[in-house]
Amino acid sequence: MDVGELLNYQPDRGAKRLRQEDGGAAGGDDSRGGKQQKGQSVRDSARYREVTTGGGIEAGMDANEQTGDRKKILEKLMDRDEDEPEAELVDESSVKKMILTFEKRSYKNQELRIKFPDNPEKFMETELDLNDIIQEMHVIATMPDLYHLLVELNSVHSLLGLLTVVDLLQELTDIDTLQESEEGAEVLIDALLEGQVVALLVQNMERLDEQVKEEADGIYNTLAIVENMAEFRPGLCAEAAQQGLMQWLLKRIKAKIPFDANKLYCSEILAILLQNNDNTRELLGEMDGIDVLLQQLSVFKRHNPSTAEEQEMMENLFDALCSCLMLSSNRDRFLKGEGLQLMNLMLREKKMSRTSGLKVLDHGMIGPEGADNCHKFVDILGLRTIFPLFMKTPKKLKKTGASEKEHEEHVSSIIASMLRNLKSQQRTRLLTKFTENDCEKVDRLMELHFKYLEAVQQADKRIEGEKHEMVRRGEILDDSMENEFYLRRLDAGQFVLQLICYIMVEISNSGISQLQQRVHQILNLRGGSVKVVRHIMREYAESIGDGKTDEFKEAERKRIMDLVEGF
Repeated sequence: MDVGELLNYQPDRGAKRLRQEDGGAAGGDDSRGGKQQKGQSVRDSARYREVTTGGGIEAGMDANEQTGDRKKILEKLMDRDEDEPEAELVDESSVKKMILTFEKRSYKNQELRIKFPDNPEKFMETELDLNDIIQEMHVIATMPDLYHLLVELNSVHSLLGLLTVVDLLQELTDIDTLQESEEGAEVLIDALLEGQVVALLVQNMERLDEQVKEEADGIYNTLAIVENMAEFRPGLCAEAAQQGLMQWLLKRIKAKIPFDANKLYCSEILAILLQNNDNTRELLGEMDGIDVLLQQLSVFKRHNPSTAEEQEMMENLFDALCSCLMLSSNRDRFLKGEGLQLMNLMLREKKMSRTSGLKVLDHGMIGPEGADNCHKFVDILGLRTIFPLFMKTPKKLKKTGASEKEHEEHVSSIIASMLRNLKSQQRTRLLTKFTENDCEKVDRLMELHFKYLEAVQQADKRIEGEKHEMVRRGEILDDSMENEFYLRRLDAGQFVLQLICYIMVEISNSGISQLQQRVHQILNLRGGSVKVVRHIMREYAESIGDGKTDEFKEAERKRIMDLVEGF
């Protein structure tokens, strides 16, 4: 069957994404987010739309002939709907019968289409029969433990060959349904992947016209299939990206068409593909995806998103960019694509994008791989932008969903990265900033130190109390509880405290006596302790270098402990 049959997409019964109130990507009165009962037969308009566009009925016919044929088809549909039998009990036997019926009708329809390509009346009846059985098969999505029958009876191959069944596949792969029967779900996902499902779905999406609402809905449902499968089996993301999905997503995201629900969904799928996966990150980089992301985000440099949905898309693209920057080769592409300049402008413009721009800079400058970006940031006068944000945390953070702690963590991390990576002239310019205006930045640094030290100490006190109570009750302190306590310390600000202490020991070892004296002076005035700072830095040194080589970890720990000794 050809692309025309794909117009019979049903409303997305399991849609989890935000949909536009005006009815979806291409407009219209009905919402794509509406629920549909599994196994429900398609009503007049949807079935009429499929068969009148399904197999080239309109080819070589004038308008009167088309209208006449459509009337005949509609009459047949209405007759069928009046005669529909009541639903039967569904079990393994009836599902087998349903699948075999589908195979027979599919084969017969294909045979007649090939035999009478220019005579729709000859295969119209088989078209309707096939549509009926496909709709009946939606009930299988309520019984994931029977998914193995689809595989054993070779129906997955037939379904992929038709691809009029995107809505059926979307129901079959609904994540809630898949989790009901892991065994059945595994069998189905294996068969779909073996049949190159993603490649076929991408080929299909390339042929669809989003100006037609039903086809735009089809793209949305197709993306839902990908999301469902990726959520159930995250490992398939690399394979999906390689099968054309990454290229299609980048093409769709940069398409010059108004923002819609499909663009939002594309941004979300892209972010999912890039999570914890260096293969997909490298693939995006090779496809000039860093430039695509920067171009799309540049819109928000001076303008805020106009809706909550557009803001969600912006955050998805920022998340995708941050994921990509975990890979060192993409740091170079980001640098060459003038990503630093764009983020620096976002920080100055004070729009919603500022918070996420700060996060991107953090990802781009952290670690030894961020050295080039650190030097370039100083060259483009980034110090003038970052230090005002360090001196005073913006009040309008709630609009972006960011917390005060997140802001102060990213700013502190950027400064710590520069202290670690900068050499010669650029390092001197950074250290000079701390001496300006009677060392006001050192005063702010120490203010943050005591703020987060108090928060972490309070969290530690509560945790120790809970541990003592558990021991009193004879309960065992297992790994899960230790992990929970660790996360609570992080939530209180432990990592920010470590970054601030790192900046303290770095500037104290800079050779500028003025900075060291100011740090120790404020520590003494406020009852602080060098011993506490050293303890925090030892903890930091032990946790550093996750995912790095043993040699790097050891060298970095030694470097930090040398700084601690000099403090």
